[in-house]
Amino acid sequence: MHSNATQPTFISAIRIVAPDQALAEALQQKIDAKTKPLGALGRLEELALQIGLIQQTLSPELRAPHILVCAGDHGALGDKNGAGLSAYPQDVTWQMVENFLAGGAAINVLARQGGIELVVADAGVAHDFGSRDKLVDAKVSPHGTASYLEGPAMSAEQCGTAMARGARIVADLHARGCNVIGFGEMGIGNTASASLITHFLAGIPLADCVGRGTGLDDAGVSRKLTLLQQAADGYRGDYTPLSVLAHFGGFEIAMLAGGMLAAAERKMLLLIDGFIVTSALLVAATLQPATLQYCVFSHRSQERGHRLQLEHLGARPLLDMDLRLGEGTGAALAWPLVRAAAAFLDEMASFESAGVSERSEERV
Repeated sequence: MHSNATQPTFISAIRIVAPDQALAEALQQKIDAKTKPLGALGRLEELALQIGLIQQTLSPELRAPHILVCAGDHGALGDKNGAGLSAYPQDVTWQMVENFLAGGAAINVLARQGGIELVVADAGVAHDFGSRDKLVDAKVSPHGTASYLEGPAMSAEQCGTAMARGARIVADLHARGCNVIGFGEMGIGNTASASLITHFLAGIPLADCVGRGTGLDDAGVSRKLTLLQQAADGYRGDYTPLSVLAHFGGFEIAMLAGGMLAAAERKMLLLIDGFIVTSALLVAATLQPATLQYCVFSHRSQERGHRLQLEHLGARPLLDMDLRLGEGTGAALAWPLVRAAAAFLDEMASFESAGVSERSEERV
């Protein structure tokens, strides 16, 4: 598959520019002048600096936070040879989408707690939801992807369509005032796709990428690795990020990658969740490396490959809580820290404004 010829127009045209560092000194001075010892707020100070640079202001504002959860089904789960890729049946994908729409999933609870709007998008679930007020119908195929155990999971055109639809959703949110967006996913079997994408784009041995997913035991993990190694051995693409994504990805992963590119292009703050979401980021960042500078890495997942993804990207996650749920739950949990970083930069008194004596340079 040669992706350049069929690359979506928005990907060909996109140019993500890293934040201008000229403001860094003034931001750091403002942070250092707060009523605290130098560096006493630790990672929160680094986060405040990043947010200020992204927004190019000494007084950043985080407006209309959203989490985009993209859902899709994977043909490998329905393949006669695919038994064992997940501990759960494929029907759980659409059932969980219904749970999202009813407000009963973990991400619903955490988003409500944090005052975050949740957007659920059907990227390619093998289920007819009908017209639903709370569901974005961005379905690329009514059957989910094809099986990467037999060939490419999707065509280059389908991959491009999924990415473009993800970009359009994010662009619409930005146009309505959103400048911070978290990413989540739902798709039974998508840790398998994420493992393959990570293997090819990060150069990590496949055995180190494959974990328990939805809860496989040791024998299940071994079976999963055997199947994924067969899939990897059958790859005949050109190793570009779009080729790898189309061959092994899900529509929900492609949609997330497109949404990330659109968000970074619009200089939004991106809250990155766990293993599957980070596999989508590997695609986006390989295409446009400056995307990473707009990302806050919410947490380190318990899924074994996530730690290696983060190391590959040089990323430091905010939280390490043994999460392995997905749905954007890590992004929702990290949101209060992001909000706190912007708030202290904007609201905390300086030594001068508070009339507090600064540290003496002379030690007794």
